[in-house]
Amino acid sequence: MNTFNKKSLYAAMAGLSAFGVTGAANAVSVNPDGLGQALVYPYYTVREAGITAGSAYNSLLSVVNSTASAKALKVRFLEGKNSREVLDFNLYLSPKDVWTTTVIPTADGAGIFTTDQSCTTPLVSQNAASPTPFVNFAFTGANADGADTSLDRTREGYVEIIEMGDVTGVTALAVTHVSGVPPARPNCTLPNASADTVAGTGGLFGTITLINVLQGTDYAYDAVALDGFSSISLWTPPNSILPDLASVNPKVSVVTSGTTTFVTSWPTITSNAVDPVSAVFMHNNVYNEYVLDAATKSQTDWIVTMPTKRYYYSGTAVTKLFQRNFTSTGACDDVAITQYDREERTVVSQTSFSPPPPAGVDQLCWEANVITFGASAPANSNIFGSKNFATIGTTFSNGWASLNFNAASVPAGRHQLIGGASTTFNTTTGTGSLVATTFNGLPTIGFAAIDFVNGTLPGGGTGAAALIQSNYGGNVNHKNTRDVR
Repeated sequence: MNTFNKKSLYAAMAGLSAFGVTGAANAVSVNPDGLGQALVYPYYTVREAGITAGSAYNSLLSVVNSTASAKALKVRFLEGKNSREVLDFNLYLSPKDVWTTTVIPTADGAGIFTTDQSCTTPLVSQNAASPTPFVNFAFTGANADGADTSLDRTREGYVEIIEMGDVTGVTALAVTHVSGVPPARPNCTLPNASADTVAGTGGLFGTITLINVLQGTDYAYDAVALDGFSSISLWTPPNSILPDLASVNPKVSVVTSGTTTFVTSWPTITSNAVDPVSAVFMHNNVYNEYVLDAATKSQTDWIVTMPTKRYYYSGTAVTKLFQRNFTSTGACDDVAITQYDREERTVVSQTSFSPPPPAGVDQLCWEANVITFGASAPANSNIFGSKNFATIGTTFSNGWASLNFNAASVPAGRHQLIGGASTTFNTTTGTGSLVATTFNGLPTIGFAAIDFVNGTLPGGGTGAAALIQSNYGGNVNHKNTRDVR
């Protein structure tokens, strides 16, 4: 997480203004307290997985407005291969409101339904038997990218929720609940929404629960919160694909690496519009544990999502930061893997992903990657039944691993973001300077999921009560390092 000393941050931003860099009053950062103007949920899935036939996941999403202002949000679901949009809509939250939805499997793909009364435009289905379906328009026909064009591709991916602004006037009255229901129901027609939306004040947080009822496992995690995302209203009509993560305004980021806080202004002429968000997600190492105990049939999956990757493709070439453009096998970036068991024995892997990639080095190729642990594919974990997976082959039963994004095979200039002017402040000494800054690594978010499968155990009762399903699941956030110079 991006933690920083707030006193040093305010001093750094004041210094940035003193150097003549505009936009210092607002700067995007990852809020370590989980509250923000934009939320990114690293993974949803409705795929089948586990030892029980037909055991599909449901993904239960919530977003909470902790403030006393009504809010307009853009909700966006993206599939996991190439971050192509599968559904978006506008959501209006009452003050102190919570909105929930469930992603469920359909015959061909996935869809959502809600029993919540908060207004959406268009309306989201409130019937689980006929959910609002995810669509494949963004990766079929003229939009095809060479990968799977079927609706099955919509069964896993990730979610963005971006605050378009605080809502005032007649629209605020229409969406603010009275006895649990907004007056704009049942149709939620909001003709003044654009004029009544002003710059947002943040205060959003959210969670997703990945639950597999038949398998008896549940993985719940917090959305990553971006604070200081925009100082202006970002309202767009429901038929617009904007705002997105590139809508960050102003183009200024705040990142702490070690004892130094970097407040970086990104030139709009030479930078990609999403660079400030990429900068706050940049990591050069990802660390976490894995458990593969035979006695409990334990398995481990890591989710490693790159939510800004899609912005760096242009035609047949990738513009910067990432290594390769998207093809039918993904857009692959080299990564160096090191495995450790719990007794400090080490394996430095060169080709441990299975099946081995054509380039002969380990690679992550999708936007929302699922890394499974095991001897080899398909005899690996794959807790989530993902089709966007790579396997780390290991003979260790337990341990931890690191992913390093500055592998020797990465060409010069890739896995790097070069910023504009950065005001740097040392949080120990209080000293600062104005320098050009390079962020090394890749923009990543995610977590590890670990299960413990005991099957059914004696329950002490009779009949159906004689056996109790005893499968358990838990998840752990990734640990990361940064390399900013």
